[in-house]
Amino acid sequence: MENFLNKIKLIWTDTVLRKRVLFVIFSLVIFRLLSAIPIPGIDTLALSRFLSNNQFFGILNIFSGGGLSNLSIIMLGVGPYITSSIIMQLLTIMVPALKRIYHEEGEAGRKKFTQYSRMLTIPLAAIQGFSLLAILESQKILVNLTAFDRISNIVIVIAGSMLLMWIGELMTEFGIGNGVSLIIFAGIVSRIPTEVSQLLFKFDISQVPLLLMFIIAGALVIAGVVVVTEAERPIPVTYAKRVRGMKMYGGGSTYLPLRVNQAGVIPIIFALSLLLFPQMIGNFLASSTNAVLLSISKVLMSFSQTSVLYAVLYFILVFLFTYFYTAVTFDPEALATNLQKNGAFIPGIRPGLSTSQYISKVLSRITLLGAVFLGFIAVLPLIVRSLTGITEIALGGTALLIVVSVVLDLIKKVDAQISMREY
Repeated sequence: MENFLNKIKLIWTDTVLRKRVLFVIFSLVIFRLLSAIPIPGIDTLALSRFLSNNQFFGILNIFSGGGLSNLSIIMLGVGPYITSSIIMQLLTIMVPALKRIYHEEGEAGRKKFTQYSRMLTIPLAAIQGFSLLAILESQKILVNLTAFDRISNIVIVIAGSMLLMWIGELMTEFGIGNGVSLIIFAGIVSRIPTEVSQLLFKFDISQVPLLLMFIIAGALVIAGVVVVTEAERPIPVTYAKRVRGMKMYGGGSTYLPLRVNQAGVIPIIFALSLLLFPQMIGNFLASSTNAVLLSISKVLMSFSQTSVLYAVLYFILVFLFTYFYTAVTFDPEALATNLQKNGAFIPGIRPGLSTSQYISKVLSRITLLGAVFLGFIAVLPLIVRSLTGITEIALGGTALLIVVSVVLDLIKKVDAQISMREY
């Protein structure tokens, strides 16, 4: 506790660190103000009824920072930018030119790669904005709109998403931590007071033991998330000694840290997007007058978060996507090649192909643990709801993982800034 208070004191006594923290706070205030500015033509009563009865839009509302609950100008959040970043990362595997830009051209290549991600954000925001607005208009939430109003609303939500992306990048550059992650974090945390108030409104004295068990279980889950997020499998690495002239270089020993949760929260986002897609189509077809389309809509809408099939498929998809994303972002062959070029080797393992196979074997084993953990975290809220009947859970599996990861990253960044100050 004393160490924590000393860090707080250092933050406010150090001018540079204080400016960075204040810039982050100011940016988050702007973000919350933007989320309160609605687009025109909304029937607020119809919107509140629709969101309370629709789990699909309820999840989207959490990750838009509450911007979807009142159809604000930033109702899309940073979702389009995150989607474009994921698509660009996957394209580096399929397109050699992009892989060369990202991995071989250094800082200039990464800036070019980021610019491509920004450009891709615009059409993605247009598609997502058009789809959401069309669904909401079909549900009579957006009323009396002309063609000009529809076009204006699409332009507004695209501009809002791009503005939020720009604010996030400014937070990364002039603040502390990753700006986009902090925006998602603020959006999730902002929902906690509302969720808690709803829980207290429905409070029953007979549920006290259940709530105590829920609080204890929540604390254990948070501790588990911290442990698995920070867990590493160290692989020892030794550098061969080299003689140059009259001096000897190298000969040191270190280790290669392989994270248990190598993929982070990305597999859950992938799986959730895939599972929510049928519900989006079902919502879109619900307003149709065709009997066949209406029957298809009912089938798709029945595939909800309350079904056992949904939970099973969710777990399986998260498990598979964890292995897939780890394989996409981590290349054992390139790592083995770099170790060999630098005169490093793993004790007892031959350089080159044997090293690559050994790293792949270790990575596959620890990824199994990470995949099972992510799958469990993903379906945990569904299990809790089915066992307790409590639906007002402020932090679901994905949200909990994001919140803990962002807090841990922020603590590391603050420690790094304090260390730089001391040097």
